[in-house]
Amino acid sequence: MATVDITEADFPQTLEDNEIVLVDFWADWCGPCKQFAPVYQQVSEQHPDIAFAKVDTEAERSLAAAAGITSIPTLMAFRQKVLVYSQPGAVGAPQLAELVDAVKALDMDEVHAQVAAQEAGTETKGD
Repeated sequence: MATVDITEADFPQTLEDNEIVLVDFWADWCGPCKQFAPVYQQVSEQHPDIAFAKVDTEAERSLAAAAGITSIPTLMAFRQKVLVYSQPGAVGAPQLAELVDAVKALDMDEVHAQVAAQEAGTETKGD
């Protein structure tokens, strides 16, 4: 699958419609973002089963702020709507391919259990 540009309006539906979503937060003025773009595109073509989304942080400032983006490029990976990876900085094709494989290999029952435990812990701390 080719990369797709998404906005704040499409973001929730993109997560809903896809098992795995990678999101590249970038800006046109960012040199490392421009260097990473062809790598991201190349790996997206090797994994048609994954949504490779791009968010222009200049056009989508509120989405970037909501995602806590403080440095670009920032790459995020979601699986079953759960954020499982977030890291600023450009990576090479081998590292991005390894990330894709790692996200695919996650035991999502375990991830969901960890999220539930964290949420339960957060709720009890607030009491």
